[in-house]
Amino acid sequence: MSLQRASLTHSTNSTSVADLLERVLDKGIVIAGDIRIKLVDIELLTIQLRLVICSVDKAREMGIDWWSDNAMFKGLSKQEPALALPAATAAAPGSASIEDRLARIESLLIKQGPAEVPAQP
Repeated sequence: MSLQRASLTHSTNSTSVADLLERVLDKGIVIAGDIRIKLVDIELLTIQLRLVICSVDKAREMGIDWWSDNAMFKGLSKQEPALALPAATAAAPGSASIEDRLARIESLLIKQGPAEVPAQP
């Protein structure tokens, strides 16, 4: 008579956190809940919670893009009004500071005069 041991099998197909996060951001997840506080059938407080977790691309597919018109996310302060430029001359955000820096560097190089460039082998 031979003894056979029952072996335990472990799952090798585990999902990592990165895989789970990729799935959630790709498909999206909605969490909804309501909290109501009543006292003798008089509603004192109602909190409605709606939370959508997804990627920016998925949110745009769903028609959610509130951050595109929000001054806080464009880097503008509340006191500084947004400049309305025609679409043809509108520059990318932050390009004005790059152009200013480039102009300062060019003016410094002009003031220094021609520099000797080492010969390359």
